[in-house]
Amino acid sequence: MTWNKTRKAIGLLAGMALMAGLAGCRIHVDKGANGEDKNVQVDTPFGGVHVNTNQTSAADLGLPVYPGAQQVADDDKHKSADVHLGFGEWELRVRAVSYETADTEDQVATFYKKALGRYGDVITCHGNTPVGTPVKTTEGLTCEEDKNNNVHIDHEDYGTSKNGVELKAGSKRHQHVVGFESPKEGKTRFALVALDLPAGMDKDSDKSD
Repeated sequence: MTWNKTRKAIGLLAGMALMAGLAGCRIHVDKGANGEDKNVQVDTPFGGVHVNTNQTSAADLGLPVYPGAQQVADDDKHKSADVHLGFGEWELRVRAVSYETADTEDQVATFYKKALGRYGDVITCHGNTPVGTPVKTTEGLTCEEDKNNNVHIDHEDYGTSKNGVELKAGSKRHQHVVGFESPKEGKTRFALVALDLPAGMDKDSDKSD
């Protein structure tokens, strides 16, 4: 998870709330053992932002852990993140957890293609290009970035390499993703991600929620 981006967004929201003089605006930050921001909550009368780090597991995302894989921290020393933004009926949630294993990327991909099957069709993407078939899930999810909405989540927001391999299942609004990062110290690194995007994301899909 790109914690720096999230932290900047939270700071901007908090600043806007304070500048606007919103009554009832509340900002709460829990520090970790090393003084880093661990949990952040920004609440206003209109909604808020909640961020929790290092408390999310594969099970929370509805996916199994690859046998023998270990959680691994990103550059910001966070192994996982749960980001929830809610303003009235508009809600966005991104949950991600990173792992590494000595097994190959192909072995991990084979395992998660089967695991993702519980959410429907599974597509394989190399960057924004589909690999093999299917190229689109029954619910309308593709490898292409959707540019027809006000929400833009890209690979780097949850730690996946820009042109890396991703496995995806679900719809444009509710996605489960397994994204591979660049190998490090001879080990395969991957992120398990659950995306719940605002209503209206599936308006051009073959099937609605």
